[in-house]
Amino acid sequence: MPAELVRGQNHPLARTRLEIRVSAGRPVVAGATLADDRGTVRGPGRVAHPGAPALPGLEVPRQAAADHRLAVDLDAMPADVHRVTVLLALPAGTGGPTRFGAVAAPFVAVTGLDGTELASYTITDLDTESAVTALELYRRGDAWKVRAVGQGYADGLAALFADQGLPDARELAGAVHDAVARGLTRTVAAPPRPSGEAQVRAAAPAGHTAAGRSGATPAAPAAGGGGPAGPVDYRHPGRGAAPPAAPAAAAAEPGRPAVPVAGDATGWSMEERLYNQVWGMFEDLARTTAAYRSAVDFADSRMEQELDRALADPRSRLGGAADAAREAAAARHAALVDRAREAIDRDLAQLVAESEVVEPALPAAYADWDNPCWHAYRSPMEIPMAVRLGDLRLPESESVGLRVPMLVRLPLERGLWIDAGTTDALTDADVVRARAAHTAAELAARLLAVYPAGEFSVHVLDPAGTAAAAFAPLAGAGVLASPVARGASGVAETLTRLTERVDLVQMAVRAGVADALPADLDPAEQLLVVHDFPHGFDDRALTRLRYLADEGPRVGVHLLLVADRADAAEYGPLLDPLWRALLRLTPLPDDHLADPWVGHAWTYEPPTVPPGSEVVRRVLDEVARARQERRL
Repeated sequence: MPAELVRGQNHPLARTRLEIRVSAGRPVVAGATLADDRGTVRGPGRVAHPGAPALPGLEVPRQAAADHRLAVDLDAMPADVHRVTVLLALPAGTGGPTRFGAVAAPFVAVTGLDGTELASYTITDLDTESAVTALELYRRGDAWKVRAVGQGYADGLAALFADQGLPDARELAGAVHDAVARGLTRTVAAPPRPSGEAQVRAAAPAGHTAAGRSGATPAAPAAGGGGPAGPVDYRHPGRGAAPPAAPAAAAAEPGRPAVPVAGDATGWSMEERLYNQVWGMFEDLARTTAAYRSAVDFADSRMEQELDRALADPRSRLGGAADAAREAAAARHAALVDRAREAIDRDLAQLVAESEVVEPALPAAYADWDNPCWHAYRSPMEIPMAVRLGDLRLPESESVGLRVPMLVRLPLERGLWIDAGTTDALTDADVVRARAAHTAAELAARLLAVYPAGEFSVHVLDPAGTAAAAFAPLAGAGVLASPVARGASGVAETLTRLTERVDLVQMAVRAGVADALPADLDPAEQLLVVHDFPHGFDDRALTRLRYLADEGPRVGVHLLLVADRADAAEYGPLLDPLWRALLRLTPLPDDHLADPWVGHAWTYEPPTVPPGSEVVRRVLDEVARARQERRL
């Protein structure tokens, strides 16, 4: 039976290859320190954190997330390490909670590689603390134990590190938070969870696949060989039952997967249900993949241990007995991997079936450009919940062609950066830059299309005029707020106008007189598309752009930057806050984004218009027509 620890309680560990699983409900930083027999950490080289995630016998996640898995191999620890301390901290400077008292109680579990829980601890009674020592693994003679600690620090990571004897604790804490901030630029933000959902999820270890409505089954228990285990329900909030409008035929027979239904999630409208359903598919794919990878890791570890035991005696390494031991270990390994593969294949098949019914039902804001809904497009009356910025996939889903729409809530909470420096072995750099410009133009067109007429304005800065072809559909349709700005003067004029708008709106909001803004102020959301940054920018323009990136989203001014970071290398760390403030997207498929649950590296695919299609031109013509009608 797994031990449910309370603060100060310890428990012996029967295994040395472990996973430490964390569920916090909100993104947290997870790390660990390696201490000697006196409890002293001898330097920053003994701290594993997102900026330095791997140490001998230890690996921690590279980013802040709501769920974490830390890999620990106690046999691989240096001989002078007597204590492994697991720490959690709230990310600094991200706009999220600043104290653990404002979030759900973090749940920490120590498990085997097969997912078998050995001990767990729910960290309660936290209030003003922003960092906490969760638990520690420590030597007792030749064995290891785990102890629940739960020591919080109101002064954050710096105080925690100082308490462990680390020199320059404040500098190290700053380095950790800088690494986390860099990681957040590649994380797809999860939608808000209903109240209490985080606590429900915290009651079970992460790493299993979704179950229940989608018909998915947990792979890790089957692969682990640890005996029967009931399904763990890791579905997205509200994916438990079809909405009232779902046909009765969708009910599955006992023991058979449910028939997929579009809108199979909670929500007040079909749009909201589809949004939650897509996010549920995203989470299901993340977790079923985590379960599969965990099961394969367990199979690899088990075969390694079996071979070590069988061939420990040098006299047994040759001959028929050794060959038989190797063959038996390989056969058991193959059986475990095959069972894990069967489980993930079932989950993938169910998700593919769900995708096939969900994709055709998506509204324009969520749909790809080849969806028939665009052919009947009319300017909407209301702002949608979210917009589709592309697709996401994992290596395990490529064989079945499964991609999940990447939906981002509206209004945008952060700007976008199309990385024109993304390259691959087959694509010329000039081609990548051209694709980056077209990707930016298509995203701008999509945002114009999903907002009601007159409620979204687009400005384009193209200082060198190198993206005229990409932005021609926008300019030709007459949907831009002003002509494409060129040259240094165009950059200065546009940035001045938008920064003044941000200043005016901020002052009006702070003074409580938002209805007293100038009559000629455009009340629509504003998008500034900047191509070929930093060409045409002087120091003043650069400062204004950074100001817009930081302050603009709060008052409806958003940034879409097309840039190769190498072109701005001369500015050094001055631009680091700018890059961190933007969500990086790529004009080519690239595995740079991460999910907020287990931190997989997802391949992002930008939205593409079918070759020869006139869909974007027709949509922009309808946007222009609706705007003209609104003015009359």
